[in-house]
Amino acid sequence: MSVSTPRGGRPPGGRREATRLRLFEAAIALISEQGYEATTVDAIAERAGVAKGTVYYNFGGKGELYTALMEWGVTRLADTLRDAVPAPGPGTGPREALTAVLRAGVVFIGTHEALARLLMAEAWRTNRAWYTTVRQIRTKAIGVITDVLDDLVRDGLARPDLDTSLAGSALFGMVVSVALDWRTLQPDRPVEDIHTTLAHVAEGLAAPSRPPAG
Repeated sequence: MSVSTPRGGRPPGGRREATRLRLFEAAIALISEQGYEATTVDAIAERAGVAKGTVYYNFGGKGELYTALMEWGVTRLADTLRDAVPAPGPGTGPREALTAVLRAGVVFIGTHEALARLLMAEAWRTNRAWYTTVRQIRTKAIGVITDVLDDLVRDGLARPDLDTSLAGSALFGMVVSVALDWRTLQPDRPVEDIHTTLAHVAEGLAAPSRPPAG
């Protein structure tokens, strides 16, 4: 059975999704400005331009809204990294895939800086109710990098003993640190400089070990 589309072109539920997005954006802005504890449901509703009851209707409360926000944010990041992996073909091997994924991470953080800062500040906390769920989703983001590193090892383009899981976390952390350093301390520096440096680091990691001479 097909779902009818109401006047205006939005499918059923589109208005609610738009409202949730406004609430997410309001929460990101407020929490970035004043922290989680100081941010109230009233303030989120006011910033989003909706009634206070709208927050409770969509999420149940501030904690539930924040859990959904964290899941939404990390899922967006993971999807961005996954979509950056080029389809296999001439000139699009694992080396190129790794460079593309790291570049996508920088672009995401540069485009969604407030969200990225929030994710990085909260994703490693262990005293939050949403920690387990967010940790699982965050692993998906790192997992995209790990999968590319697995391909490098499989193709003999990296050390066979490379711990791809640990290396994936290291590269993920590098992308976050470099991107936030760029946005905070060197915002006028061309983004291509950042991409080039990350590519050089990735190339060094991807270089296979050479057999001893002689």
